[in-house]
Amino acid sequence: MDPSLDTWNFSSPLISLWINRFYIYLGFAFGISLWICFQIVIRKQLFIFKGKNSKDESVPKATRDLMTNGYISLQKKDILVSGVKIFYGSQTGTAKGFAASLAEAVTSLGLPVAVINLQEYDPDDHLVEEVTSKNVCAFVVATYTDGRPTESAEWFCKWLEEASSDFRFGKTYLKGMRYAVFGLGNSAYANHFNKVGKNVDKWLWMLGAHRVVARGEGDCDVVKSKHGSIEADFRVWKTKFISRLQALRKGERKPCGGNCKKGQCESSAEEEPFESTSEEESGTEDHQNLNSVVDVEDLGKIMNCVKKEKREKELQEEKSTLVRNAMKGEASERRAMITPALREALTKQGYQLIGSHSGVKLCRWTKSMLRGRGGCYKHTFYGIESHRCMETTPSLACANKCVFCWRHHTNPVGTEWRWKMDQPEMILKEAIENHQNMIKQFKGVPGVREDRFEEGMMVKHCALSLVGEPIMYPEINRFLKLLHECKISSFLVTNAQFPVEIRNLKPVTQLYVSVDASTKDSLKKIDRPLFKDFWQRFLNSLKALAAKQQRTVYRLTLVKAWNVDELQAYAELVSLGNPDFIEVKGVTYCGESSASSLTMANVPWHEEVVHFVRELVALIPNYEIACEHEHSNCLLIAHTRFKIDGEWWTWIDYNRFQELVQEYEDSGGLTNFSAKDYVAKTPLWALFGASERGFDPKDTRYQRKNKSKDISGC
Repeated sequence: MDPSLDTWNFSSPLISLWINRFYIYLGFAFGISLWICFQIVIRKQLFIFKGKNSKDESVPKATRDLMTNGYISLQKKDILVSGVKIFYGSQTGTAKGFAASLAEAVTSLGLPVAVINLQEYDPDDHLVEEVTSKNVCAFVVATYTDGRPTESAEWFCKWLEEASSDFRFGKTYLKGMRYAVFGLGNSAYANHFNKVGKNVDKWLWMLGAHRVVARGEGDCDVVKSKHGSIEADFRVWKTKFISRLQALRKGERKPCGGNCKKGQCESSAEEEPFESTSEEESGTEDHQNLNSVVDVEDLGKIMNCVKKEKREKELQEEKSTLVRNAMKGEASERRAMITPALREALTKQGYQLIGSHSGVKLCRWTKSMLRGRGGCYKHTFYGIESHRCMETTPSLACANKCVFCWRHHTNPVGTEWRWKMDQPEMILKEAIENHQNMIKQFKGVPGVREDRFEEGMMVKHCALSLVGEPIMYPEINRFLKLLHECKISSFLVTNAQFPVEIRNLKPVTQLYVSVDASTKDSLKKIDRPLFKDFWQRFLNSLKALAAKQQRTVYRLTLVKAWNVDELQAYAELVSLGNPDFIEVKGVTYCGESSASSLTMANVPWHEEVVHFVRELVALIPNYEIACEHEHSNCLLIAHTRFKIDGEWWTWIDYNRFQELVQEYEDSGGLTNFSAKDYVAKTPLWALFGASERGFDPKDTRYQRKNKSKDISGC
């Protein structure tokens, strides 16, 4: 052995380490493994500890403070809701009734409640008190004409609007106040539907108040109402409000999972942050907060759950869409125009309701002529036998809400037919039967003439002017044809908002168009139409009337201080429609109504109506005053083509009309006829200037004792 090599092998430690390097590596690896295992154990323990802390934090602070040594100390409970204040702004009394109903429901919970008329409330002095009062404030507010608040809520809304945009109040002025809003409106007025309710909700939110339940929106339009009527809409919202009130008393802070910002759920898609929908109340209690610490192995389960729920939601929405599309064409068939509430209101007014959208009522002039006390102005102007006239309508709905509506707006409104539709044969049959039954009630009544009673049982005329807009009825032409087949003349009145229907209308005995104003602004003010393009529709209706060959009439209703100073504009409208006749009548005051500001001061005297007519005739060539009916405060202006050889022929030969209309039907509409083909001579007593002032001398004037005023027809 080489000695130098042996010395090198045992004297060098580096060589020894090199030779045993494998064992050294193995030792290092073992040590690192132990350190890693130790770190994993430590981190896991720390994670469990944090998880317990997060669970402890989920317990309300009040409860944690009460927990001592495994038991809860009995301490005095905090009052979370001290009471409810219900504010209402009402015009017709509906909102007031809803407020009373809500108060009754709140009282059943054992909570103090106050019902406050906004007209008697000063928000400048008292509203800020609700920030610390622990009350919940409910606002039940109606939307009136043109999206404006009702008179009782006008000041409150004005103050709230100004405060919400005044930097001196700020965005936290009402922070701490809790509120809820239910609005009343009519979706037929699409641009202004529930505008007041939306604004009150918005302004309160802008001032920092907290919405406790989604805004409710009641809809008077039974077709578009989500629950079938405004009463049903309110009941649904009231149930939600009471449920939320109970939750607040238990200390539940939010109806959602805590993901709301400024009263708005992040998950809900809204155009503006103050808007509230039912999604706000849907809740997310069943979801875990993804911002909290979650085990990686549980994350997959959560994501699968979310995806599954999303698929189910999409499937449900798809099914709902299919159902809505399938029912879209049948929607109008499912709902009747006459709701139970409307049926009750109209029945109290003396209507005999027919099917789901028609009605008949006995005119006071029918009763008057049965007793021989005189007929209506149509008897004077056109020779109608008032005791044989049936006043009816195949459509109780209307496209206007006129200030002088003699039904006080109890009828529904709409711009198109969306209701269940009855057949014209059934409507006419039941209308005649109901009319005859009402006539029968006069048998044996003192003063009723036997001959007129017998004649009254045989309907000869039909005035389609009871209420609503008859021309809206889709089968109006079939209905008119049935009338003529029964030898019943037709007097149809339309509000000049359906020009296409006027053009398509088959011949009627006499077609009326209501011309309640002569300018766009005054028409909007008086008729309060639903259509956005109401003025163009009005003008087009007059043009369509000019194309008619049978008798046409403008019907002007004079409302003092509203439309009596527009003579030149009226003259221009006359030249547009070129009517055969123009009836000018003073408005009839039908009593006080919360839906209209009309008073007796708006009713012109008969002398004032005569003065207006004289001035109007001076502006329209080829027209003269023909007849007068003083009892109805009404005059007739006629075109001079009905003045034959110096004598007026404004009356109607009804038998001749029936012959002409039968020829028209038999020829399929090829054989037409004109208004002059069925005229009859006007009697002298009916003419303007006659001493009878339009009262038929065959009848007897009736006056109450000690009364100088003639009340014929009353």
